Amino acid sequence: MKLTIVLPTYNEAENLPLLVTALMDLKIPGIEQHVLVVDDNSPDGTGEIADDLAAEFPEWVQVLHRETKDGLGKAIIEGLIVALYDGADYVLQMDADFSHQPKYIPQMIKALENCDMVQGSRYTTGGSVDDSWAWWRKLLSWFANSVYLRAILRSHVKDLTGGFKLWQRDTLIGIDLPSIKSNGYIFQVEITYAALQLGYKIVEVPIHFPDRNRGESKMSFLVQYEAALRAFQVWWRRRNLSAAQRATELPPHPLKEIAVA
Repeated sequence: MKLTIVLPTYNEAENLPLLVTALMDLKIPGIEQHVLVVDDNSPDGTGEIADDLAAEFPEWVQVLHRETKDGLGKAIIEGLIVALYDGADYVLQMDADFSHQPKYIPQMIKALENCDMVQGSRYTTGGSVDDSWAWWRKLLSWFANSVYLRAILRSHVKDLTGGFKLWQRDTLIGIDLPSIKSNGYIFQVEITYAALQLGYKIVEVPIHFPDRNRGESKMSFLVQYEAALRAFQVWWRRRNLSAAQRATELPPHPLKEIAVA
């Protein structure tokens, strides 16, 4: 089975080589692993580092260079679609700052045998966040995911804003990725909610979510606040989806004008 790991990056020069090495060291039996770095023209040289890795490991690392930083959602969607065109059976999306730890990937692959998408979850039983988080930050994040968003979207998933997701190929095709209009961190909510509304089975695997040790976080209170406010917009847009509306064909390739190393 071919697994493509999609890594959206912006200013991750310190983390990227270490993460790629950690992913290569996994060596999961029966899994052919590939990494697709989707870099948003990082000014710190992340794109150049990714190119060096691709040159050193051409069978393992691929790089998608985007000309501008125009949102996390768009970067991930382009990466997911490229992975599908490259023949991936499984597609994993994860952050490049080690908040999503590679050690959970084998467990997530095992769980995917019995579902359509696996969510690495901070808030399911056994999950946790960094001990250094202030109590109010832990409370806000838990409430937003496990109470507020679940109530609006009537979802059983407890970590709706989480970006550590492992997809079956057919699930990503069925979602119709270009139809996901949200950008930023609300994107994570919409893509999961769309999958649920289309009747796909999602299983949560508990993870520990540490803070990054290198580089600067892109997350802020305002970003989280915006995601919470836009939950009603996601519900309204997707409320009438059903399994009968699953797509059956690959979406158009979005990258004719974008260089792929």
